[in-house]
Amino acid sequence: MSDLPPDLPRLRTLETWLALSLDRVRQQIAAAEQQAAVDVHREPPPVPDWLVEYGIGIGRTPVRVHGGDCWDTRSRCHPADRDVARRALVNGVEACTHCRPDTVLGVLD
Repeated sequence: MSDLPPDLPRLRTLETWLALSLDRVRQQIAAAEQQAAVDVHREPPPVPDWLVEYGIGIGRTPVRVHGGDCWDTRSRCHPADRDVARRALVNGVEACTHCRPDTVLGVLD
């Protein structure tokens, strides 16, 4: 027992609908492949020299300073230049214990 219609007109209608659907799927595949090719050739963004990690919640104050290539960063980190990183450390923001930006920036207790 088939789940397809038994008569020729409805089978032809179904065939037309499937052909149109297949064309749409193939167009979408082509667009996705084209986008993937563009993404492969796109340069990754440059690694920032410094990162400032911000806390959670209202006010989101700085909680830690990292070197740009530190492995212990979180999603709440934002790029910072040398002056911003030094100012944060001088103002009491904690330095990452792994990459030690306070040592590199010359801001030691």
